[in-house]
Amino acid sequence: MSSAPLRSSPPRPHRMKKDESFLGKLGGTLARKKRAKEVSDLQEEGKNAINSSLSPASVDIHPEDTLLEENEERTMIDPTSKEDPKFKELVKVLIDWVNDVLVEERIIVKQLEEDLYDGQVLQKLLEKLGDCKLNVAEVTQSEIGQKQKLQTVLEAVHELLRPHGWVLRWNVDAIHGKNLVAILHLLISLAMHFRAPIRLPEHVSVQVVVVRKREGLLHSNHITEELTTTSEMMMGRFERDAFDTLFDHAPDKLSVVKRFADGVYLVLLMGLLENYFVPLHNFYLTPDSFDQKVHNVAFAFELMLDGGLKKPKARPEDVVNLDLKSTLRVLYNLFTKYKNVE
Repeated sequence: MSSAPLRSSPPRPHRMKKDESFLGKLGGTLARKKRAKEVSDLQEEGKNAINSSLSPASVDIHPEDTLLEENEERTMIDPTSKEDPKFKELVKVLIDWVNDVLVEERIIVKQLEEDLYDGQVLQKLLEKLGDCKLNVAEVTQSEIGQKQKLQTVLEAVHELLRPHGWVLRWNVDAIHGKNLVAILHLLISLAMHFRAPIRLPEHVSVQVVVVRKREGLLHSNHITEELTTTSEMMMGRFERDAFDTLFDHAPDKLSVVKRFADGVYLVLLMGLLENYFVPLHNFYLTPDSFDQKVHNVAFAFELMLDGGLKKPKARPEDVVNLDLKSTLRVLYNLFTKYKNVE
């Protein structure tokens, strides 16, 4: 009976190589932990630099807000300003306005910085307000694509605003970086330019924390950012005229203009002055809602344009809201044109 062949045992690995492999892995792990600790320390340094200037309140700091390149700057709103009732009102008014404009697009904005940063909503908003079509991709997921879209949208905005002397307090990086102050400046400028039927709260300012990295260290400071001024300044009525003086010294004499607030007399007056009959189905003879009154005044403005008058600076909403100076300016334009009509 033959014996089974002996199996040779596999060679054992060299002890030194095993130790070297173990030490290599250990060294790599320690190096990674060290780098992670450096990142953590840098983030902590950033938070301390920012929060030290915000005591006793603190900002909800994201890690990416503290990882800055040399001379890079990051801004954020002081939390105390975010709790200001006028600031909250401003944000709510703008959100409601954007949603009203885009209601047919079935777009609902809930947070300005989260919903507007990629350019999609801004594109739809500008197209609706400006009655235009922008040559951009409808949906973009990549950061590069989103910034390219934002660039196109903002260039279109700038073409509208720059000729009228607007100060542009936003850019692509700020909007895409979800800078709420920049987004608010943009929306306020659009609302003012397109004479949105909204009333922005006056004298809204916020404290902004500016963080900048210099020589490897993070430095922070506060600045006050003015968002809104007075209603008259925001609506472009910069100079006082005779109506302001009359309003200041004899407001009790002006109650007669209230009868024009529903637009009926304005429509009928245009028919009399231009010597034509206005079909009753074109306006509400007995308006019983705000929207019906706005329709009447807007229709009267269209008749004025057809009659060769310039577009009134006042908004239909101003007249309906019993803004006496706005109504007087409309009536004065009519008087100037038709004062010699027999």
